[in-house]
Amino acid sequence: MKARTIIFRILPFALVAALVLALAFYPKPSASAREKQIVEIWNVDTFEGGKGSRTAFLSKVARRVESDGDVKYLVASYTAEGALAALSGGMMPDVLSFGLGLGDFAPYAMELPGELTGGRKECAVPWCRGKYFLFSLDGTFGEGETAISCGGANLPAVAAAYAGIRGEELSSSAAYTGFLAGEYRCLLGTQRDVCRFSSRGTEVFSRELKGYCDLFQYVCVLGEGNEAALAFVGELLSARTREELGSIGMYPAEEGTGERAPAPFCGRKELAELADAARAGQNVNFLDKFLKTI
Repeated sequence: MKARTIIFRILPFALVAALVLALAFYPKPSASAREKQIVEIWNVDTFEGGKGSRTAFLSKVARRVESDGDVKYLVASYTAEGALAALSGGMMPDVLSFGLGLGDFAPYAMELPGELTGGRKECAVPWCRGKYFLFSLDGTFGEGETAISCGGANLPAVAAAYAGIRGEELSSSAAYTGFLAGEYRCLLGTQRDVCRFSSRGTEVFSRELKGYCDLFQYVCVLGEGNEAALAFVGELLSARTREELGSIGMYPAEEGTGERAPAPFCGRKELAELADAARAGQNVNFLDKFLKTI
């Protein structure tokens, strides 16, 4: 009887001791097992790139930033229509990479820190850019018909107006093939055509058209206080990332300094008015009222 009493008195202490030992030697959860902060990044391409995928490029940048294991960046590709529909349904990302025509997101974009904007007050900054070029097969520019390549929501008609060029607007593929077939003396195209000629091994003469460009891919952060989102933007704007832009046939945004361009969040209505004014033959002084200096 006494032995049983002693056992019942000792048993609770033994259980507590066993529990303490189990907790002491139980393996700690790894960083991957802990709950991570999820940062959503949407990429919306509204104009043709050079080569490869801008979404895949952003994913590569994201992998570098999340190497500490505490944050997971999810990068997704959206069409402009898809992104606007998602926004109207109450969805939006933490970071938006976008071209022109996404003005509905403007009210949600936070002012970026000065170290990311060069000290300017900006809610969106370009992280890469394309370029407009005039191409010729024989080095003769300004003579004969010109095909104007249209490959998205960008406005090549405005680029043509600033360069004093008149021509026929065609789809990107039709302008490219028509030019190579000799149906047009010149082609007003972009970095996409530079990559096409390179992959085909076709030698062409080219002249960069400066003064106006709307081939900028911007980035903004939606919502306040998201340090992980700002960390991603910082890496996207870094010198290391700029050096890698050639892998997707794009150029550093800084090469556009001083050029005229529509505002990042310019609406579709304003863009249509700008294109119509250019096609109507309005001079550049009139067109300037729609634009800002990069």
